[in-house]
Amino acid sequence: NQTPVFYSRVFLLDRWKNYWIRGVLSLAMISGFFLIICMGPIALLLIVMTIQIKCFEEIITIGYRVYRSYDLPWFRTLSWYFLICVNYFFYGETLADYFGALVQREEPLQFLARYHRFISFALYLAGFCMFVLSLVKKHYRLQFYMFAWTHVTLLIVVTQSHLVIQNLFEGMIWFIVPISIVICNDIMAYLFGFFFGRTPLIKLSPKKTWEGFIGGFFSTVVFGFLLAYLLSQFQYFVCPVGFNSETNGFTVECEPSDIFVMQEYAVPAVFQKTLGLKRVNMYPFQIHSIFLSSFASLIGPFGGFFASGFKRAFKIKDFANTIPGHGGIMDRFDCQYLMATFTHVYIASFIRGPNPSKLLQQLLLLQPEQQLSIFHTLQYHLREGNILPPAAE
Repeated sequence: NQTPVFYSRVFLLDRWKNYWIRGVLSLAMISGFFLIICMGPIALLLIVMTIQIKCFEEIITIGYRVYRSYDLPWFRTLSWYFLICVNYFFYGETLADYFGALVQREEPLQFLARYHRFISFALYLAGFCMFVLSLVKKHYRLQFYMFAWTHVTLLIVVTQSHLVIQNLFEGMIWFIVPISIVICNDIMAYLFGFFFGRTPLIKLSPKKTWEGFIGGFFSTVVFGFLLAYLLSQFQYFVCPVGFNSETNGFTVECEPSDIFVMQEYAVPAVFQKTLGLKRVNMYPFQIHSIFLSSFASLIGPFGGFFASGFKRAFKIKDFANTIPGHGGIMDRFDCQYLMATFTHVYIASFIRGPNPSKLLQQLLLLQPEQQLSIFHTLQYHLREGNILPPAAE
């Protein structure tokens, strides 16, 4: 009669042990994340690339095992070759776009920037031809399965990580806030679900509950609002990441844009009596953080549900066992990639305006006569608008 009680106690001990391991490693990862932030944009860039490579490796390995493609010629070699090609294309575009002054100064980089897309296409074409030459009669279908698997993985992992980098260059706040609110939502949904969860949310993830989902939403909105207030005060976080040709280094200095300048807002009449305030001062970015937090809480989890469905389809518990108690790197970043895409689209749709620094870098790439032509045209329009004094007779 004591046997069921014994197994029940063992189960509870194992469960709490797993929670303890998850908790300690979560705190360690969060601490490491903030440490990397202090090291600057280069460290963040390297971390994103490292995570991208690891996520790619985890998904490719799953395909390799699930489809038993051990005998396929060149499969793994070609997968990594295509990863290099796609990264060369994306990061080459970023280099030419954001660091035109550096490209203009170095002759080898000028050649690579000028013919970047042609070189990228030629590299991809070489891999495509190698794949066709590697086709073996008895493995045709499997080889095309794995070719598609590789390209879908590239679409999910490399494209999204490139958007993370794009967000970073807009200002570290656009990198830190989206990642932090997804982490907050994950933790708070877990805690609310653990202590109050009763109602199942979705069959793909039986442990997810409505209580955790709703509690995570409100907690994340509050956290995002406060984090936005904190980070908006520092140029280090709000300024776009640029390249200073004089110091040969990255800079995060600027005159903060309007969304990072404190402004006064009228409190809606509905909330005036509750709050006891008619007007309130806050940063416009705090309002944007509410939309980001809402997406992270309401739509972001669907990235996790998608990953759960993927793992169930191939009968695996985790993408890998890289992090004890958490699974693989992809298990921790399944929602982050969806959030990165939304942030990029949000910036392009509602935030981004003309960037003088970026425009100047593009002008420096032009020929001297083209630069002079633009100078005289701009000078004419400024005089016509009475911004510059008329030319002396």
